[in-house]
Amino acid sequence: MEEGVPCPAPAAKLTPPVKKSQDMHDERSKLVNEYACRVLELLGMGHRLFVPRLLATSKEDLLQADFEGALKFFRVQLPKRYRAEENARRLMEQACNIKVPTKKLKKYEKEYQTMRESQLQQEDPMDRYKRENRRLQEASMRLEQENDDLAHELVTSKIALRNDLDQAEDKADVLNKELLLTKQRLVETEEEKRKQEEETAQLKEVFRKQLEKAEYEIKKTTAIIAEYKQICSQLSTRLEKQQAASKEELEVVKGKMMACKHCSDIFSKEGALKPAAASREDQGIETDDEKDALKKQLREMELELAQTKLQLVEAKCKIQELEHQRGALMNEIQAAKNSWFSKTLNSIKTATGTQPLQPPPVTQPPREST
Repeated sequence: MEEGVPCPAPAAKLTPPVKKSQDMHDERSKLVNEYACRVLELLGMGHRLFVPRLLATSKEDLLQADFEGALKFFRVQLPKRYRAEENARRLMEQACNIKVPTKKLKKYEKEYQTMRESQLQQEDPMDRYKRENRRLQEASMRLEQENDDLAHELVTSKIALRNDLDQAEDKADVLNKELLLTKQRLVETEEEKRKQEEETAQLKEVFRKQLEKAEYEIKKTTAIIAEYKQICSQLSTRLEKQQAASKEELEVVKGKMMACKHCSDIFSKEGALKPAAASREDQGIETDDEKDALKKQLREMELELAQTKLQLVEAKCKIQELEHQRGALMNEIQAAKNSWFSKTLNSIKTATGTQPLQPPPVTQPPREST
């Protein structure tokens, strides 16, 4: 190594990243060299590639113009035309699509090699070594920088992965705790559900018994009401018949009284005593016995009529009382239904965590007017 040229610093000892960096650097350098050679080749062959394409595309314009017009075309119109990106891209494609013969390529390669060898022979070895040493130093510094970047990236990645791992472990712990709580809650919910099912079964049994009892009471009450109604109708019919019979007997008695001379003098046609009858009573007429018998019979008929009316009123009161009992039983049945329905829904809603539903309002059955 020549004096005055700094030695390259040793690279950090991270073998895998350096190897990877060298491979990437070699590949990148290869691509850059290929593209650079291609661009230089295109620029170097500009008079052979672009000029024929420009002349071919501008042939008609050049043939129609004179010398001054051709100069103006090359100076003004041609640059303006290929200033657009689309036209420049089309010109580049046309220029690159020109096929160069293999012989010419070999000739160009041979000329390039000859020119390169002559340049190397003319160049001072010391300058070449300095330039090569400078290039190697730059490559070494670039590799060291890439190595440092990769090491920093590796450390950063490890730290990030460790943080992610810690977060994942924390999240796993939280999820495990939630899973245990959920399992415990599930067991409690199943136990509560079992109890609710048992209570529901008991409530159903109680409700069924109460319903059967209420239906039996309703049937019994309905039968009693029907019997009392039948009795009332019989009593009403009997009362009407007795009233009709009493009226007929009264008419017969009135007819007999009117037919009797002594009775007609005592009673009027309506059955009332005449004013003169009081004076005749004091005389002790033999018709007093018959009159007393008729009065007694009339009182008995009135008493029987009053008793019949009293029995009818008692029967109606009993029917009204039975109707009230029936309404009370219906209310109890409806309340039992609503209570069981409300308890069942409340237990179900409580188990599922929702608000209980309100039972429907109790509707009382219509009562018969007395």
